[in-house]
Amino acid sequence: MITVPRAILLAAGLGSRMRPLTDTIPKPLLTLGGRALVDHALDRLAAAGVGEIVVNAHWHAEKLADHLTRRPPPPTTILRHEDSLLDTGGAVLAALGEGRLGQDGAPFFVVNGDSVWLDGPLSTLDRIAAALRPELDAVILLHRTFQVHADIGFGDFFLDSWGAPRRRREREVAPYVFAGITLARKTLFAGFSEKTVSMNAIWDRAIASQKIAAVVHDGLWFHLTRPDDLAEAEYALAAQLTGPTT
Repeated sequence: MITVPRAILLAAGLGSRMRPLTDTIPKPLLTLGGRALVDHALDRLAAAGVGEIVVNAHWHAEKLADHLTRRPPPPTTILRHEDSLLDTGGAVLAALGEGRLGQDGAPFFVVNGDSVWLDGPLSTLDRIAAALRPELDAVILLHRTFQVHADIGFGDFFLDSWGAPRRRREREVAPYVFAGITLARKTLFAGFSEKTVSMNAIWDRAIASQKIAAVVHDGLWFHLTRPDDLAEAEYALAAQLTGPTT
């Protein structure tokens, strides 16, 4: 099993589609099941042995900083304040440039700050780590489109029999959506010099060079974009935790 000692949690977004809930707090501090979204992700990463996590922040960054200060380790968290938004890939590139990630050649997780998932029979993060073969630069987590109780359009990806993803083409309906977690080597980002860049552009290059694979999630995953999604997730989480009542 590959050891993954570090991660970056992407928590700088404005959360515009979650307003008015995010008018005064960053989206990762919204609560689900009585815990902040960011804590759900940090707990899962710590349970998988990730010891150090960079958390980027922008919108109401001081509130996220205060929350992390009051949270005891593990994991150790390092807040990285962004004066201007760098997009998802740009945030990772900035952390790499500061020597925060991948300096020893070990892969690292890139996790959306609003990602909440429950494991299936095995640890989701362990399954992703096991799929990172030597010839790959990254592994992404996908979820089945039909299992998502939210508006996700026409999906994101198709998979071949070897687990290699391809993008949905125009007028196609894709069976899988991105589920908020990437396991990456530093080589995934080699050659990108833009200050602001999306992870989508970085994935697309890896897809074209066959340097990326995908794992399909086999547990519960919440797509949290709008206030109604959060309410739906509360109901689903309560049902998952309590089980049948009749």
